[in-house]
Amino acid sequence: MYKKQLTVQKVLCLAAIIVSALVFLYALGIMTDLYDSLYDTMRNPNDVYQTDVAGSIVYYNMQEFNRVFLRDSIVLILLAVVLFITNTHVRRRYYIGNFVATGLFAAGSVYLTVFAHIYIEIFKGQWLQVDFAALQEHAEMWGTLYTQSTFWFDLHYCVFALLLIVAVALVVNAVWKVKLMKAEEELIEEGRRVLA
Repeated sequence: MYKKQLTVQKVLCLAAIIVSALVFLYALGIMTDLYDSLYDTMRNPNDVYQTDVAGSIVYYNMQEFNRVFLRDSIVLILLAVVLFITNTHVRRRYYIGNFVATGLFAAGSVYLTVFAHIYIEIFKGQWLQVDFAALQEHAEMWGTLYTQSTFWFDLHYCVFALLLIVAVALVVNAVWKVKLMKAEEELIEEGRRVLA
């Protein structure tokens, strides 16, 4: 049983690194369409309210969120690395450091999911308020991107679902590990009683 559990915990620790990197890539990409379609609509960088397209201010509104989101996604990668630093991926018996690393990754995952979801939904609403007729006219005139797509906003459901699945699986794995450790201790104690 330990062999199966050790395989699962190794896979989960690798999955934590992969999904954290995915969150980081998503944080890098979320502003792509907004930059390509809205940046040029604001003719005066000193006054972002002077724009050819009503509602394009969403691009500037998202700047601070994106900076924090990017920073937090890097922290999430570091939390996933802590799983490897504490040997959570290979350790037969967990120690306090393994439980702390697992808990930190799970807590960070939940925090980042809630934080990002709230703000992404707010900014998606602002994006949908853009004057798309004026944006299309601007795009045709200046050769910039025209899109009404909410793809980058909607993608967060998939990205954070994967993140939460891995975080929950790591916690479930830790509970499984505790049960196996207790069962092993009971067997050892039983063997001592037989020998005594």
